[in-house]
Amino acid sequence: MQTENPDVLLDLEEEDGEDEEVDEEDGESVLELNQVIIPTYGTVPDQQNLHTPEWADFDNKPDSLFFSDGKRRIDFVLVYEDETKVTHKRSNHKKQKRKRQVYESNLINNGLQLEATRSVHFILSRVKYATKNNVKKFGINKLLDTGIYKAAFPLHDSNFRHLSTDPDCPSERYLLYREWAHPKNIFKLQPLDFIRKYYGEKIGIYFAWLGFYTNMLIVAAIVGVGCFLYGFLMKDNCTWSQEVCDPNIGGNIIMCPQCDKVCTYWNLTITCESSKKLCIFDSFGTLVFAVFMGIWVTLFLEFWKRRQAELEYEWDTVEYLEQEEQIRPEYEAQCTHVVVNEITQQEEHVPYTACGKCVRITLCTSAVFFWILLIIASVIGIIVYRLSVFLVFSATLPRHINGTQAIRKYLTPQTATSVTASIISFIVIMVLNIIYEKVAILITDFELPRTQTEYENSLTTKMFLFQFVNYYSSCFYIAFFKGKFVGYPGNPVYWLGKYRNEECDPGGCLFELTTQLAIIVGGKAIWNNIQEVLLPWVKNLIGRYCADARSEKIVPRWEQDYHLQPIGKLGLFYEYLEMVIQFGFVTLFVASFPLAPLLALINNMLEIRLDAWKLTTQFRRMVPQKAQDIGAWQPIMQGIAILAVVTNAMIIAFTSDMIPRLVYYWSFSVPPYGSHSSHTMKGYIKNTLSVFNISDFKNASKPYSPWFGNHTTCRQVSNNHFFPSDKSKYHHFSS
Repeated sequence: MQTENPDVLLDLEEEDGEDEEVDEEDGESVLELNQVIIPTYGTVPDQQNLHTPEWADFDNKPDSLFFSDGKRRIDFVLVYEDETKVTHKRSNHKKQKRKRQVYESNLINNGLQLEATRSVHFILSRVKYATKNNVKKFGINKLLDTGIYKAAFPLHDSNFRHLSTDPDCPSERYLLYREWAHPKNIFKLQPLDFIRKYYGEKIGIYFAWLGFYTNMLIVAAIVGVGCFLYGFLMKDNCTWSQEVCDPNIGGNIIMCPQCDKVCTYWNLTITCESSKKLCIFDSFGTLVFAVFMGIWVTLFLEFWKRRQAELEYEWDTVEYLEQEEQIRPEYEAQCTHVVVNEITQQEEHVPYTACGKCVRITLCTSAVFFWILLIIASVIGIIVYRLSVFLVFSATLPRHINGTQAIRKYLTPQTATSVTASIISFIVIMVLNIIYEKVAILITDFELPRTQTEYENSLTTKMFLFQFVNYYSSCFYIAFFKGKFVGYPGNPVYWLGKYRNEECDPGGCLFELTTQLAIIVGGKAIWNNIQEVLLPWVKNLIGRYCADARSEKIVPRWEQDYHLQPIGKLGLFYEYLEMVIQFGFVTLFVASFPLAPLLALINNMLEIRLDAWKLTTQFRRMVPQKAQDIGAWQPIMQGIAILAVVTNAMIIAFTSDMIPRLVYYWSFSVPPYGSHSSHTMKGYIKNTLSVFNISDFKNASKPYSPWFGNHTTCRQVSNNHFFPSDKSKYHHFSS
């Protein structure tokens, strides 16, 4: 049928009377018809040999899903631009029109009867339109990429706001919007069977997994909030934080400079506020929550396997095997080599030899590692920024406080460095994501996987590796490397021979890790919602405005759907990626951020409805696809779960001060090491701070600022918490 510019070609079922052979083994029809193929781009067959589609005027029925006869159902829509109405690139119009005419003629020759093939989309992706250098050119995807067609999509069955006026239309889209995608349904169960019926198993299994993950987060969020409240209520009883804030204890402790020359001596009380916050996150409840999350992540994966098996049975995908998948058109087009199958001893067409396959795998693997190293280089750049900007903040921000300068309690060099570095890190992460998305697709296209499942699994692995390093590397640095190799004032450790390594606050780096996580997780959620929801809505709004300005008041269903946003070749890939990255944040570093499951729960409750709203109202209908499970995301989450147990244990052991505090409480607070008559946390701060004689400073690191007071020593956080500083030579440094 014909509309205004752009034109629309509607595909339908094959007419009766075509010659075909029936494959009795699987009960499917295999068409054997002569096809018209352009031998080169420069020659074209006689126009009389080409079958042309029928044309009909719009019947002013905007909700109709049928041709003008009211009987033949429209299965698929192809959109192209009328060459006679376009003024630019005239030299290319004739060539594009020629390819499109041959492609449409071959579609008619092949037929679109549902019993003949596995899908209306299977034919579209494999019908040929040209050959060049003995390589066949075919497939709707290629025609879309080159601009010969503007769009190809199945139709929604109705307007999402109201029931269809056509009694033959089921209006399933309207029902999905009302019962699933509408914001009022945020607390309702998802109609998974209905979703699967309208969109196919692939989308159905995604929403089933997302809903199951969200429900499991409820338990984790409750326990996480409980642990947070425990730390919040107990912070006033935090003895070591009280000692830091006590002017008679922390106020009399002078800390050694944390950088060379420009940094000066500082009072321990400047870290009073950060130590109070640290008491909330670094408490006994944190230890309990870390153990709980190790159990939770295991149960989540095991219960999901059970739920997934139930869906396989209910949706009849148990016998859906990868071998049943059709070969990707891009793979099939490159099959120019002939090899003998070792098992069947029959000749097969493949795109490359065994040696060529090894070369491709080697090049792709090398490219992946090269780009991962570039990500690591960007992380090192952020670390160098932290080291260099700390010098600037140390020279410009005050190191002493008094009652009239309350804001200086919060604006410390450590805090300023941490917050600015986290923000810059987030910006770099977002920029690198855009770059590495294109890189991963290019590498996977060059790798040339055989089936769509292999393609998606390969791309999934690459993209997750890139984003894993991109998102988590800065967190791993703060958790396990910052403040661990600093030396001591007389002999500090330097980065690149120039920058003195970073130190943690006397309370440790745990709170800084919490700050980093909060900025990245919060910023990522806001950015994703803007990118995934607001952007398509604005584009559709502009598109509808432009369409209304140049078209009639009544437009057909296919034109309404054309002005919606395309779903993209990768479908739900980015939705899965977003949720799995979030799953990593919830599990890998949860010991430092017990509120992460609660934030993830709130985000996911909105995410389900936003994704549903987006698919139902803002995007064209996807071609339904079968799926047995969530693919490569399952082993990825299993790997994250194993790593999460290790990282949380290491955070408790090395990043948190939980173990040093317990050791002090049970061993060093009482004789023979301590002077207290009973177990207590009093004196813990002095115990963890080593003593350094200021007269032993080397000229290269001696601060510019003159010494104040009558003190002859300064303190530094010790790398060894288990020896009392006042009674052991191990806590006294000299050059």
